[in-house]
Amino acid sequence: MSGQIETFSIEFNIPFFTGKETKYIKDAVKNAKISGNGLYTQKCQSFFEEKYGFKKCLLTSSCTDALEMAAILCDIKPGDEVIAPSYTFVSTVNAFILRGAKVVFCDSRSDHPGIDESKIESLITEKTKAIVVVHYAGVACDMDLVMDLANRNDIFVVEDAAQAIDNYYTGKDGIQKPLGAIGHLATFSFHETKNIISGEGGMLVVNDERFVKRAEIIWEKGTNRSAFFKGEVDKYGWVDIGSSFLPSEIIAAFLYAQLENLDKIQDKRKAIWNHYKEELGSLEQAGKIRLAYIPSFSTNNAHMFYLICKSMEERDDLIAYLKSEGIMAVFHYLSLHSSPYYKDKHDDRKLVNSDLYSNCLVRLPFYFKLSMNDQIKIQNAIKNFFMKN
Repeated sequence: MSGQIETFSIEFNIPFFTGKETKYIKDAVKNAKISGNGLYTQKCQSFFEEKYGFKKCLLTSSCTDALEMAAILCDIKPGDEVIAPSYTFVSTVNAFILRGAKVVFCDSRSDHPGIDESKIESLITEKTKAIVVVHYAGVACDMDLVMDLANRNDIFVVEDAAQAIDNYYTGKDGIQKPLGAIGHLATFSFHETKNIISGEGGMLVVNDERFVKRAEIIWEKGTNRSAFFKGEVDKYGWVDIGSSFLPSEIIAAFLYAQLENLDKIQDKRKAIWNHYKEELGSLEQAGKIRLAYIPSFSTNNAHMFYLICKSMEERDDLIAYLKSEGIMAVFHYLSLHSSPYYKDKHDDRKLVNSDLYSNCLVRLPFYFKLSMNDQIKIQNAIKNFFMKN
């Protein structure tokens, strides 16, 4: 039937609810404060600042909004160049395109879909204003290398940490730092497909003191309203560009219930991830597939579990086979450098690894309440597929 939504016995994602979301939403309503920057917004922002040591956190309506704020703070203008991975969601670069930047796409690593840090330096020109790294699947990029390049060339670094909540990078100095705390700016997502959710929602992290005051102004539609409520000015007005980036207190209240259960959620997701890795390891050892890889400098926040097939045809056949078994598995990004919008703007460089992941990567069902029986069913179906092929 036209328009009918397809259902599966095992869905790709099912949002997890802690049980307190509606309680906190009702509390926000009872307090008669449901617009942005109220009690629950402040609770969420304080949670991140205290737990991870972020200098300043500002909740946003989406990670896309947070990225757009980052582009404004980096003072991106027409003619500026921004280096970013091709294998990412369009929001990563759209924020900078909107400011007039030229995006210079970088290939992925051969062992992981994240940006190939070793290729960034060759892309830097006198016009390069920022490097945007994406911690794909929550896994850290080599931030020592990225920050060294940025510091030597006076370039801003934005961490797109949409998938990277509660994950860490260990530098050459042996110090472990939370992702989102290393670049000048960072962005997070609380979309319903993420580890911690609020339906939609995001957050901008400001690690560079220079940006703190202006970030609050941009966040408040270009006004110094935040300074007014802190008693720093006796009235507020329009002082800069900005937009309505704040989420409502209803979204923040939902999010706070999730944050209270962060450790519980993470423990369960890591157990599911480890079970996938253990049970599908024999296929990797047999050379049938490649499994998700975690570099030694990164911890694992269990955002997703993926495998890499040998060809697009095999990938499509696997997804179709799993679908016939009632299991919803999906591919992920399509390389942005060859997208209809940007292919004529991209130079002639071949980004072979980005295209490989676009063609061959499969994401498996992954969510808090994925039962052991369903995990086994998924794993057995994958094993059966490769035994027949």
